[in-house]
Amino acid sequence: MAQFFQIHPENPQPRLVRQAVEILRNGGVIIYPTDSSYAIGCHVGDKAAMDRIRQIRRLDDKHNFTLVCRDLSEISQYTKLGNQQYRSIKSLTPGPYTFILKATKQVPKRLMNPKRKTIGIRIPDNRVALALLEELNEPILSSTLILPGEDLPMMDPYDMKQTLENQVDLIIDGGYCGYDPTTVVVMEDDEPWIAREGKGDASLFE
Repeated sequence: MAQFFQIHPENPQPRLVRQAVEILRNGGVIIYPTDSSYAIGCHVGDKAAMDRIRQIRRLDDKHNFTLVCRDLSEISQYTKLGNQQYRSIKSLTPGPYTFILKATKQVPKRLMNPKRKTIGIRIPDNRVALALLEELNEPILSSTLILPGEDLPMMDPYDMKQTLENQVDLIIDGGYCGYDPTTVVVMEDDEPWIAREGKGDASLFE
């Protein structure tokens, strides 16, 4: 049975944030708000929790998970960043963008795109998500909360509770955060290109 926390979207309660992070560290799967939609996430090093997310969303092994990070220094631990890429990402974060970059050796092989050795990373503009990341002190391995057969992410935490309370360990109600996906920018080469248009302004890369 999942726990259900109401965390204030502007002033996240430290006690609840600490409890949520404890659940992540202990192998839990959590649902939490971001600046584009609700996400489902787990600890980066926990393969069993990652497999549970795959099962809930019915994802195959080609699905790219995203490392949700708190700042640029964390991104540079997990990806190979050139000066131009660094400047672009700095100007657009925190915000509703996912960047696909070449992964460093810090990233477990099972998280990379098997052919291209890339990983998706993002820094969300959401106080609850950033408070979780700050307390955890490392990225959250995440995927958008879209259930099998659906086109849009789940939006209502009470619906999530009814549908998923036996499949996840924690649902965080952090208020309304929309259902637009992030804009995905592929930056593995010198010329960035848009793989998916979403909430972030894609015209900056045209």
